[in-house]
Amino acid sequence: MRIGVAGVGRIGTMHATNLASLDRVDEVLLFDPVPGRAAQASAGLPGTKAVDDLDALLTASDGVLLATPTDTHPTLLRAALAAGVPALCEKPIASDLDAMRALVDDVEASGVEVLVGFQRRFDPAVFELHRRIRAGEVGDVYLVRAVGNDAQPPDFGYLPASGGIFRDLLIHDLDAVPWLVGEPVVEVYASGSVLVHQAFADADDVDNAVVLLKFAGGAHATLAGGRHDPLGYDHRIEVLGSKDSLAVGVDARTPLTSLEPGGPVVADDAYPGFPERFHRAYLNEMSVFTQVVAGEVANPSPARESLISLRLAEACEASRRSGAPVRLTGDTE
Repeated sequence: MRIGVAGVGRIGTMHATNLASLDRVDEVLLFDPVPGRAAQASAGLPGTKAVDDLDALLTASDGVLLATPTDTHPTLLRAALAAGVPALCEKPIASDLDAMRALVDDVEASGVEVLVGFQRRFDPAVFELHRRIRAGEVGDVYLVRAVGNDAQPPDFGYLPASGGIFRDLLIHDLDAVPWLVGEPVVEVYASGSVLVHQAFADADDVDNAVVLLKFAGGAHATLAGGRHDPLGYDHRIEVLGSKDSLAVGVDARTPLTSLEPGGPVVADDAYPGFPERFHRAYLNEMSVFTQVVAGEVANPSPARESLISLRLAEACEASRRSGAPVRLTGDTE
């Protein structure tokens, strides 16, 4: 099997490395719109080869991974659809809800498999949590708590194009938590503050935020996200139910110190960032993608479901600005 990767920045290079490590992948083809960049990346990655343009990538690939900037996703994804090549596209597949709806319609009309790169759906621990909830082992879900803190703020030059904290940092929780609960969100409340650096205010954004989601069945979820954690990269989800209480993201590298006698303390190798924290998720994501390309498994992250998180992110932003809850009527998609 030959898998193409369009975009060889930090994420694309990581994906290419993981793809090249899979036994079933014979070759990873690299393309980047910046001249010479793909060849430079290929020189340092065994099992990869650079190609000159997108057409060559699509013609030679059994599946293609899109890791280019967000504003290029619709064009590249439609090119993959026209070529009949299954694709895994980094989130979001489009930058606004109307454009995404149109693109999702095109995806479904094409019949081509498209996975959206919400890596938590591929994380073994999160997937097991999802399985246990669906199997009834948790019972009725009472409450979900999610925490997402970056170790260091992003480059301030990135902020104006980031889409804001809800579309950028918390979008993964806005995808994973409704996926876990399995019910539509009926109400959203969000609040945010600038506590880390004035650059966030200058970008009309916040660097710390909280979100309250209410689900159709009455359960609630609290999401908290921040742009700076001096102890490390901390991303956890807890689910409290009528039969069990479970957590993911809690291990020896979690950057959290307990003050209880004998409780855990922060390890010297606390997670520094997302590649380390979600290494298993990213590797499994590539493995599952090849299985979808081969027709062996169902798509676990279809394009239409990515509409949910973007709609919720927009509701969060509206709530933050108005100071009032936002009611969601009809299908969350």
